[in-house]
Amino acid sequence: MNSSELSFPSNLEQLRSVVDILQEYKSDNFGYILLLFCSAYLYKQTFAIPGSVFMNLLGGALFGPWLAFPMCCVLSAFGATLCYLLSHFFGRALIMKYAANRVKPLQKMVQDNLESLFFFLLFLRLFPMSPNWFLNMASPILDVPIIQFFFSVLIGLMPYNFICVQTGSLLSEITSVRDVLTTGTMLKLATMAVVALVPGIVFRKQKKKMVKET
Repeated sequence: MNSSELSFPSNLEQLRSVVDILQEYKSDNFGYILLLFCSAYLYKQTFAIPGSVFMNLLGGALFGPWLAFPMCCVLSAFGATLCYLLSHFFGRALIMKYAANRVKPLQKMVQDNLESLFFFLLFLRLFPMSPNWFLNMASPILDVPIIQFFFSVLIGLMPYNFICVQTGSLLSEITSVRDVLTTGTMLKLATMAVVALVPGIVFRKQKKKMVKET
């Protein structure tokens, strides 16, 4: 395999080219291809490099949905957590210097939802327009506990990962990235995000009721 022929795909044409190259070697070098994919996925997640949709599509095309879906979910969670740790130890000053205006609204939202923080984090991950890369970097600054962060990514990105992986397994049938996240799909994800807020709202109301009764 010529490494110069491989690069992170940024469009469907490049993705199909990468799939063709890797499929050629997969039968005889499955472990190597699996390691290469996992390493590339974690690298992109750790350093907040955009393009997770193409990695999920690639996973579906190479390994099929039954292997690629759980693998992409786990890699998403671990990669995001590595980004969290990188930001926690080295990126706090830079983020506050260049993105304080984006962090402050998030800080207020986190403070307002402390009593049901996990459900709020799920909402953010399920909502299709959320900037996941920025959430990964900002979460340690927002004092989001790392365990809640990890599981909110693992669970919250499952629908998105499943859609991308399933579409990747049918790569020859799609003509645009817009075929992955259609308007209908985006609305379904947004609905799921709103539903994720319901337990938190109920919990807060119950707690207020209990406080009034005491």
